Amino acid sequence: MTADGVDAVLLSVGADLPYLTGYEAMDSERPTVLVVRGSGTPVLVIPLLEAPRVDGSDTEIAPWAEADDPFALITGALGGARRIAVGDQTRAANLLAIQAVLPDVTWDPASDLTARLRVRKEPEEVELLRAAAQAVDRVLSRIPDEVQFAGRTEMDVARDLQALTVEEGHDVASFAIVGAGPNGASPHHEPGDRVIRAGDLVVCDFGGRRQGYCSDVTRTFAVGLPSGEQEEVHRVVQGASEAARAAVQPSTTCEDIDREARRVIEDAGFGQFFIHRTGHGIGLEVHEHPYMVEGNETQLEAGMTFSIEPGIYLPGRFGVRIEDIVACVSDGVDELNQADRSLRVVD
Repeated sequence: MTADGVDAVLLSVGADLPYLTGYEAMDSERPTVLVVRGSGTPVLVIPLLEAPRVDGSDTEIAPWAEADDPFALITGALGGARRIAVGDQTRAANLLAIQAVLPDVTWDPASDLTARLRVRKEPEEVELLRAAAQAVDRVLSRIPDEVQFAGRTEMDVARDLQALTVEEGHDVASFAIVGAGPNGASPHHEPGDRVIRAGDLVVCDFGGRRQGYCSDVTRTFAVGLPSGEQEEVHRVVQGASEAARAAVQPSTTCEDIDREARRVIEDAGFGQFFIHRTGHGIGLEVHEHPYMVEGNETQLEAGMTFSIEPGIYLPGRFGVRIEDIVACVSDGVDELNQADRSLRVVD
């Protein structure tokens, strides 16, 4: 904050607050805001009914009752700050209410500061991410025997994946993308009532949270024996994954990781069908810094954790994606996901 000339930081819902304090605010219309000044004890303005959830050993607690004005407490704690950084996920209505009282303040995104802290994981954070990755790897190992594909809907399979994610140790299953046949060509397809049938490729992308840290893994399955074209596309994506993972080491740039994956896919003639970045950071949030994308010249450092997830999407036909979480370490890459990356045949 001092180096950037920021007088105060306001953090509400989102991962920055629990990262700094261990407390995760409830996302509701009642504002919870941590006010951090350049010096002095931080102040947590919190609804009175939620105050018992907080360990106030590191903060001053400022509870507000239903008839109180929480924004007066927040602005009072700012102590005349003129440049304020605000958490990225702060509700617009709350920020507008604060800005109405402070018309002459300069505003910045708090992620300009907090991303620098969170982007490099401590060893214990990497181990929590590893445990989450191993849990979804175990889900993948159970799929051939315990998850039926043919004759069931995408939503049926998504529910199975979420249930298994919790069974394998996650506190919550956050999402499950299941895209069968032509739906697999939509990277963020919402699983629906399409019935999976023989000949489909099925993209399964799922994850959750375990002890606060996220998992995110994708594998593509063939229902019955795949066609030669399906095998070829999967082979190219698998090669792109291998090339990008092999490129991970300190000082390599984020865009270079993206370029390595993209080079393999472009050389095979499928460049126009790789329509998203190669990866995203992961930690307390499933998507956070750093991002493996063209134009991001950030150099990798030991402790950075992120996905590598190349894909090819043939509109109206099928898609293939392989996703793993990796950590950059001093001598290269630590692959947190270890599950089989081959095109596996399921019933």
